[in-house]
Amino acid sequence: MPKVRTNRTQYPDGWELIEPTLRELDAKMKEAETDPHDGKRKCETLWPIFKVSHQRSRYIFDLYYNKNEISKELFEFCLDQGYGDKNLIAKWKKPGYERLCCLRCMQTRDHNFGTTCVCRVPQNLRDEQAVECVHCGCKGCASGD
Repeated sequence: MPKVRTNRTQYPDGWELIEPTLRELDAKMKEAETDPHDGKRKCETLWPIFKVSHQRSRYIFDLYYNKNEISKELFEFCLDQGYGDKNLIAKWKKPGYERLCCLRCMQTRDHNFGTTCVCRVPQNLRDEQAVECVHCGCKGCASGD
């Protein structure tokens, strides 16, 4: 009889340092997913989920690129396991996208007139000062702010 394989994940070194924060963010994500959406607009129901996803990706990005506290192996493990958004982190590495809130804000097909989201416009160039993104609730993620 063949040996039964169990799906046990081997965690890289340093996992025990970031695990409590990632578990806390997972709990926030579950809370955001089950949060009632009574009285909210249709687009507002997803805003807390986008916010927690951004926090989790930013936490991993900062630990690896800014603080150099985790190894490349642990960074790639976190991305492979779905703890961070690979595409969003790839954009953060490019100039002009350091503060990007979500990928939908830069996609021209999702906006009127084939432009980017209003949150990508620097605050000094806006006509209205209080603006929220329809997609994720961001109030401004332009790198010039």
